[in-house]
Amino acid sequence: DVIASELVEAVEVVKTLTPDMDADTIGASINIETTSAFEVEEPFFSVKLEQQYNDLNEEYSPKGSVDFIYPVNDRFGIAGGFSYSERQTSTDNIESEGWGITDSGILFADAIEYRDYDVLRERTGLSLKADYAVNDSTELFAHLMYSEFEDTEERRRLVMEFAEEPTSGDSTSAVFLSDDGEIAVDRGLKDRYEAQTIQTFAVGGKTVVGPWRFDYSASLAQAEEHEHKTQDPTRFSANFEDPGALAVSFNYADMMKPSYSILAGSTEFFDAATYEIDKLELVDALSEDEEMTLKFDVTRTFELASGSLDLKGGVQLRSRTKEQDIYLELLEDYAGDYTLADVFGQQSYGLAVIDPMPSLSAVRAFNAANLSGFELNQYDTDLESNVEDFEMEEDIFATYAMARWSAGDLTLIGGVRFEATDYSVRANRTEEVEEGAVRNGVTLEEDTLFISATRDSDDYLDVLPSLSMRYDLSDDVVLRAGFFQSVVRPTPTELAPIFIVAEAADGEREGEFGNSQLEPYEAMNFDASLEYYFSPQGAVQVGVFYKTIDNFIYQREFEAGDAPYNGVYNNVNFDVMTVPLNGEEATVTGLEFAYQHALTMLPAPFNGLLVGLNYTYTDTEGDIGDRTIPLPAAAESTWNAMIGYEAGPASVRLTAAYRDSYLDEVAGDPEEDRYVQDHTQIDLTASYNVRDNVRLYVQLANLNDEPYVAYQPGPSSARLLQYEEYSWNGRFGIQVTF
Repeated sequence: DVIASELVEAVEVVKTLTPDMDADTIGASINIETTSAFEVEEPFFSVKLEQQYNDLNEEYSPKGSVDFIYPVNDRFGIAGGFSYSERQTSTDNIESEGWGITDSGILFADAIEYRDYDVLRERTGLSLKADYAVNDSTELFAHLMYSEFEDTEERRRLVMEFAEEPTSGDSTSAVFLSDDGEIAVDRGLKDRYEAQTIQTFAVGGKTVVGPWRFDYSASLAQAEEHEHKTQDPTRFSANFEDPGALAVSFNYADMMKPSYSILAGSTEFFDAATYEIDKLELVDALSEDEEMTLKFDVTRTFELASGSLDLKGGVQLRSRTKEQDIYLELLEDYAGDYTLADVFGQQSYGLAVIDPMPSLSAVRAFNAANLSGFELNQYDTDLESNVEDFEMEEDIFATYAMARWSAGDLTLIGGVRFEATDYSVRANRTEEVEEGAVRNGVTLEEDTLFISATRDSDDYLDVLPSLSMRYDLSDDVVLRAGFFQSVVRPTPTELAPIFIVAEAADGEREGEFGNSQLEPYEAMNFDASLEYYFSPQGAVQVGVFYKTIDNFIYQREFEAGDAPYNGVYNNVNFDVMTVPLNGEEATVTGLEFAYQHALTMLPAPFNGLLVGLNYTYTDTEGDIGDRTIPLPAAAESTWNAMIGYEAGPASVRLTAAYRDSYLDEVAGDPEEDRYVQDHTQIDLTASYNVRDNVRLYVQLANLNDEPYVAYQPGPSSARLLQYEEYSWNGRFGIQVTF
């Protein structure tokens, strides 16, 4: 999304890390090589004009780009591009907080949310690279990339929450009556504006002097994310608690898309005037991330009687700083009359009837004109404006030594990398003290929040050996094998001792904590593969891999009564929290298969057929206390298949991609773990060269309208946690090169 495809020379996927590479991966490392101006003899210019279409909201969005490569002379050239796009997307969503079952066997959701998302993203991107050959032995480069996103997210939401179990029902339905307990209904709007910028500047070069080669580079990457006056949420509420006030029936026959009907009280339920303003939250947030990298490598080549030997060593410093500052105002107790009827609007939700809903423009206008009518909840404002703030500094110094030996059909690469990590994180320590408690000899007359600074730091050294082999068994068959150790550090938001507060419809405090005691993943990786290039247009590959991982990180959900925290973590009270924890040891065993073939040997017109298939099987196990779980986000089977056709100016490819279900989050009970359902997506791309320099193209994604689904396994069947529907989207465009 930042680098134009026309400026990408190659995308390299490295499965076995060598000592001169960053060791922060467990799977594969992806390197993007951009085009050098020295690699073309004539100037190249490309113009793209595109329309994007989203089927769910039936909206068109424009996109355009200009890219170029211009060799000024034999020693200097520039390459770059500029792009602008708008993208309007929509999502229809259903979520539940959890499930219960009555003594009579009625299965029910504690709360159901119907969410309607509309997002507008505007993006501007710029890339510029200059290459300069100082002389025959030295080449220098300078590279600038800039990308800016502006997101406007609009979310309408209907929430129904039940204080008591259903009165009646069966295995696929439940009926709730206000006679038995309160039914809380919320209707609200989220209005979020967020601007994000990413900019990278890099300089460097290489110098070759006889058998010596020197590579050197320096880069600075900066990212900023600014959320300005987000209204999240403007919430209108009604509590139905009198006998006969409301009766709601839920149909769970389609567990992934539960539907509802109103049996009694429909007039009040669908009347916008029933819902009074409950609260308004205003958010200003700023996140800044900066990373500086300095790197120097030296290589000495020896030509030996038995082959060639490269000795290589180098150093690298990565210094990163990330800051997050959030200010949230919680406004409530509006002095006048403010109901949903004052800002009533339309909705385009397709999974259920969620009317009445607020209008974005009406809410913006009313809130702007009447902010003075709200009272500030100072306690919650202070809490939520401090618990998410942090500043983290991380320095990683690496040095390595390695050797590469090539003799005929055999290549060996081995060495060791040392990475020294030093980090510190500063945040706010919040302590909630209840009314009547004694603090510093004073009895508190109200609930009081005490805020102080806290700091955590650590440093550690990782020794990471690596050994890999390539052996050409013949001109067409290649054997590869490798071993390497790697380390993957927690992300700043996982490591910082913060609490990201989520909105709860019933006033409960829910959210995600960070954990400053997290240890990094430590992995030992083994892999081997055999590749057979049976024709210039065909290849087949099989591979195996095995990994052992210490300290893997998983997300664990705790409720207020769960040990060992019992509703309090880092002195902050919670009702439901998710926190990253370290597991013990995990193992990963897998098998890979790939087949690609252009069937040019067939008679016309079938000689334009293309086929491809990739499959990966992964078996994972991880220990967490007295449980053994599959590793989070590790799908057992993944595959993608392609059939295409190329003949003359026409090209068509139809692809199908499949991913198995996987564990997403661990709960106290395995039946309540969060899983993401298996996913199959079908895409189509086609292009036609009207002329040598004019290409028409179309790209259609998710033609089968595959949703995203998260669920609990349950004791006997899956239970919905999240369902999202996107429909299909397409791109239609023209590209002209000259």
